[in-house]
Order: sequence, then C-alpha cells, then structure tokens
Amino acid sequence: MLPRVKSSRTDSVFGALANPTRRDILDLLLDGPRTVVALAERFDMARPSVSEHLKVLRECGLVNEHKRGRFRYYHVNPEPLQQLSTWLSPYERFWRERLTALGDVLDEMEDQ
Repeated sequence: MLPRVKSSRTDSVFGALANPTRRDILDLLLDGPRTVVALAERFDMARPSVSEHLKVLRECGLVNEHKRGRFRYYHVNPEPLQQLSTWLSPYERFWRERLTALGDVLDEMEDQ
C-alpha cells in the first residue's frame, strides 16, 4: 500500500497547481521575490486578477508574502512542494521500473 498524504492542504495545493497561470507565477517566483506589479507586467491581466491568483497560492501555503515599505513581496514556500514530491515518489518509482523493463524488452528485440 502506498503511503498516503491525507490533508486538505494537499488537496488545496493540487487545486492551486491545476491552474496554468498559478504555475507560471510560481515559476517566476523561483527567480526571487516579486511584487504584484512586477508579476502583472509578465501576464496579460490586471493586477487584481494576479492578486486573486496569489491569494489562492498563499492560502494553500505555496507562496508567502512579506511587506517591505509600501510593497508586498511574494516568494515560494517549498514545504508544500516537498510534501507533494513525497506523495508522488512511489509513482515515479513505478514508472521508472516499467520504463526500464520496456527498455530491456526493446534491447532484446534489437539483438534478435
């Protein structure tokens, strides 16, 4: 039986990551903290729309914010991603084993 990660947080992280814009925002934040203004410049959407995406990312713990002067800076929180990685690792192992077996079969066919 696979180890299960049961939590509403995990469900909310998967839900947040289901949206391509939020994944793109996370990708941008990997380069370092950014403001809503800086993020909105990279997307064809208004700042309030970007703020809504950031709210979803914040609520599930994928993004943290800190205030510096008049601006709020957003940055990636890696902890929820590590939890997902732990949950996904058995599936990675499953496919690695299957692909290795397929490679062995193809090598045998090539030798014949």
